[in-house]
Amino acid sequence: MGRGLLPRPSAPERAAIARAKARLDRLDLYPRPVHIGRVRVLHAPWLFALPWFRRFDGYEAGPLVFLRRPLAETHDDLLVHELCHVWQSQHRMIRMALSYLWEGYEHNRHEIEARYAAAATREHA
Repeated sequence: MGRGLLPRPSAPERAAIARAKARLDRLDLYPRPVHIGRVRVLHAPWLFALPWFRRFDGYEAGPLVFLRRPLAETHDDLLVHELCHVWQSQHRMIRMALSYLWEGYEHNRHEIEARYAAAATREHA
C-alpha cells in the first residue's frame, strides 16, 4: 500500500496531538475517547485567505485539522478545541455538520462544547 498523499506526521505534530488528546481524555463528553490514529495537523494559510475561513484560526474536517499559523506558533488551546471537533465528528458527524445550518456558528452546541473543552482542561498558572 502506498504512503498516501501526506508525509508522515513530524515529532512535534505527534506531540501536539498527544497533548491535546491527554487534555480531552480528562473529560467525559462521549462514550469513547477521541481516536487520534489518523488525525493530522496541517499548516494551511491559503485556506484562511478564503472568505468563509477568514474568521477562523483553525478548522476541522474529519481527521484533518487545518491551522492558519505554523504549529509552533499555535496555542495548545486551539488544538484542544479542534481535536474536540474531531471527537464530535467521530461520534455524530452528520448531526454535527447539520447543526451549523440550523444553529449557526456562535451559539452552536458543538462550538460551545469545544470552547468548554479547551477552558476546562487549561492549566492555570
